[in-house]
Amino acid sequence: MGYEEENDYLMLSGIQHFQFCKRQWALIHIEQQWEENVRTVEGQYLHRNADQPFTREKRGNKLIVRAMPVKSKELKITGICDVVEFIQDDNGVEIHGAEGRYAAYPIEYKRGKPKLNDADVLQLTAQAMCLEEMLLCEIDKGYVFYNEIKHRMEVPLTEMEKNKVRSIVAEMQDYYKRRYTPKVKTGTFCKNCSLQNICLPNLMKKRSVKSYIEGKINE
Repeated sequence: MGYEEENDYLMLSGIQHFQFCKRQWALIHIEQQWEENVRTVEGQYLHRNADQPFTREKRGNKLIVRAMPVKSKELKITGICDVVEFIQDDNGVEIHGAEGRYAAYPIEYKRGKPKLNDADVLQLTAQAMCLEEMLLCEIDKGYVFYNEIKHRMEVPLTEMEKNKVRSIVAEMQDYYKRRYTPKVKTGTFCKNCSLQNICLPNLMKKRSVKSYIEGKINE
């Protein structure tokens, strides 16, 4: 993938921003009105929290891969899977450097608790779609671990969710190509947005976008 082509890829993690507020996503990913580039911030965070990117650990019939880079040429998105568990399965796919066949299951770790919207499910679904394209397989479920409740939730990855990801990413790509920042109706949810200083500058004091991005990654 060439440098220019890679720059056309959107960050998979932006799906969460987009689901919270399309304008917020555009302010972060299109206008980039801050000192640190969003890719740099996410890269620094991942580097601090992974001793070595793309590490493998074998446990019985399970191969655990951490900080696995993923991308989709179809969707033109790229990102990092916190963990991908490969479970030995005769109907699975071959993994380079490992004996046998494996079924793949993405696992996303969140600092908080389950959200009221479907942002976490869609982010996990997008990760699975990247893995499906890269590994030439089908993935029908994944997991989200919420640290606040210390619970790992199984998430069915249905075709309905995958179609929703395709629709959302297509809209994101359209806005990005046009460099369009949509207007949205304000509401109580605006109080939970750390970009009020840019979107609604009179409502709160400025907080660094680096701090905001790291907070969203940690959720």
